[in-house]
Amino acid sequence: MTTSEVPNTARQRSRLGAQLLPDKHRTRFRVWSTRAKDVQVRVGGQDHPLQALPDHMFEAVLPVGAGTRYLFMLDGLALPDPYARFLPDGVHGEAEVVDLDAYAWQYPNWTGPELGDCVFYELHVGTFTPQGTLRAAQDRLPYLRDLGITAVQVMPVAAFPGGRGWGYDGVAMYAPYAPYGRPEDLMAFVDAAHGLGLAVFLDVVYNHFGPDGNYLSAYSPSYFTDRFHTAWGQGLDYAEAHMRRYITGNARMWLQDYRFDGLRLDATASMQDDSPEHILSELAREVHALGGHHLMLAEDHRNLPDLVTDSGLDGIWVDDFHHEVRVTLTGEHEGYYGGYRGGAAELAQLLNRGWLYEGQFWNVTGEEHDRGRPADGLEAPSFVYCIQNHDQIGNRALGDRLQDHEGVTVAEVRGASTLLLSLPMTPLLFQGQEWMAGTPFPFFSDHHGELGHMVSEGRRKEFAYFSGFSTLDVPDPQQEATFVSAKLNWAEREEGDHARTLALYRTLLRLRREDPVLAWRSRRGLSAGTFGVSGAEAQGLWVRWQTPQGERVLAWNLTPQPVPAHLLALPFNLPAGVLLHSEGDPARPTPLSDLTLQPGEAALFA
Repeated sequence: MTTSEVPNTARQRSRLGAQLLPDKHRTRFRVWSTRAKDVQVRVGGQDHPLQALPDHMFEAVLPVGAGTRYLFMLDGLALPDPYARFLPDGVHGEAEVVDLDAYAWQYPNWTGPELGDCVFYELHVGTFTPQGTLRAAQDRLPYLRDLGITAVQVMPVAAFPGGRGWGYDGVAMYAPYAPYGRPEDLMAFVDAAHGLGLAVFLDVVYNHFGPDGNYLSAYSPSYFTDRFHTAWGQGLDYAEAHMRRYITGNARMWLQDYRFDGLRLDATASMQDDSPEHILSELAREVHALGGHHLMLAEDHRNLPDLVTDSGLDGIWVDDFHHEVRVTLTGEHEGYYGGYRGGAAELAQLLNRGWLYEGQFWNVTGEEHDRGRPADGLEAPSFVYCIQNHDQIGNRALGDRLQDHEGVTVAEVRGASTLLLSLPMTPLLFQGQEWMAGTPFPFFSDHHGELGHMVSEGRRKEFAYFSGFSTLDVPDPQQEATFVSAKLNWAEREEGDHARTLALYRTLLRLRREDPVLAWRSRRGLSAGTFGVSGAEAQGLWVRWQTPQGERVLAWNLTPQPVPAHLLALPFNLPAGVLLHSEGDPARPTPLSDLTLQPGEAALFA
């Protein structure tokens, strides 16, 4: 059954707000409020009463169609609709009745990829192009296809306050953020991607609401609870049926009405729920019941395999891989980096086990506890690895990228990239990473007045363990210039080291797709260890693939000295052919006898 064939009744279970009826000339307005005695809807300056129904429900059908603007009136107080499908004037303004069935899909039979076929490319609509719109981002999709990307992951688009932001302070979860474009623009973006063979995933935030523009509690305080608390205030009460349906209905909307291929769930460790069935399990169950290859990914630092094996999610963002690579290259040990030693030996342990922490004590100040469980039951695609993402760049004081660190060389970045894209785990790239973009990605938002000051100061306190927040001139998140600085400079990708890095990524992604061994998406047959040369300390990393299709070996020189490839001290015989050298010419691989790996360089052997 395709998305368009899902029975309409199933799609309407949680449709509070305004719902255009099948005749397209009438709209049903429905409100649930435990606070209000009298509920009306204001359309064109005129108020229309909603009939009180059992269980605090109010409803009316009016002869208005798509494009109608409205507000709800609760006991005389005008309020935006928290279930609005579009808020053209922002989260504090009128909602617009939207016909979600009006868009003419050009590729209705798209079914989506398996997770093992995904190479994720995380992008932020507002900074991906100079225009910062969905239409402009759509024009760049052929570039991503030609690069070798198979799945675009869009940072949150649910409506949030102001004219710019990361999107993690969303407050109207059903309404696409108006500055990016209208609902049909978002549909066209997804449709165009499918036409190019690209899946599209959406980052969603179901663990908190932003501090400005969340009107749910004005309708009923029951949406939230004091049983749980988050860094942003009261916890969401998933035991409340309407909050639960708000979340599950939102997931269904993105996947059915907008035809996203999957969702990335932000900070699932903060989705606290004491219901008989955890909200994550219900989300996974409902999403997979839609058919096709709808996928659910968790951002979760806890290293809990049961998120996949028991809760039914499909994959987990693995912090350990990013942190271990970063500490190896930078030597940083501030904050959560204090839980990692870095180096080839610990990297090898991580690759052999899937993640590093599987029950060991996490000795990071303020978070001391046993962390993780063994991941023996998970296959390679369920591990989402990256060497950069929006958080790990944006949570730095200056929003600087990996190559900007004074202790990291260009060769090391390209060596790390070779490791990332050779592994059978699911890789994720952050926008511009493939050409080693020179633009930062600092945190930015558009909260005015005292709230803006509080947000800026809050981030300084949240990341106080990173010395840069107290010693550097941190860009003010509220200044428009901070946002503008994050916009990609597309022209630079054709220049110097940017162009060389882009060529490497294109080659690696082609090999990942076409090489019969590197296309093997299994941890079985994957092993890793360390090497030295002529009795030197073992500081290099080797990774070996032994599959039914053959053998491949990666060597990454993490020593401070050049290493002739034929002198690598490995516990097995090195294949004689050079498949790729991270600093070489992809069209003319260097013979093994002539290849020397300089510090930071990597090579694949076949």
